Amino acid sequence: MPISIRLTPGIEKKLAKLAKKTGRTKSWYIRNAIDDYLQEWEDYYIALSRLENETGEVDISEVRKRLGLAG
Repeated sequence: MPISIRLTPGIEKKLAKLAKKTGRTKSWYIRNAIDDYLQEWEDYYIALSRLENETGEVDISEVRKRLGLAG
């Protein structure tokens, strides 16, 4: 699906330089950057949902315990 975005001149210049240096397309880098970003947010929300209780709050003592910081 084609999407149009506006890049700052600086970002476009960096992207074009990287694409030329590596032989990959600018689109390849943009797709991969978006995919990586979305994966990180999906992981974040999965982790958050596992920590939340029924009220949607995260108990700090539970966070410390799960991170091995309790004591």
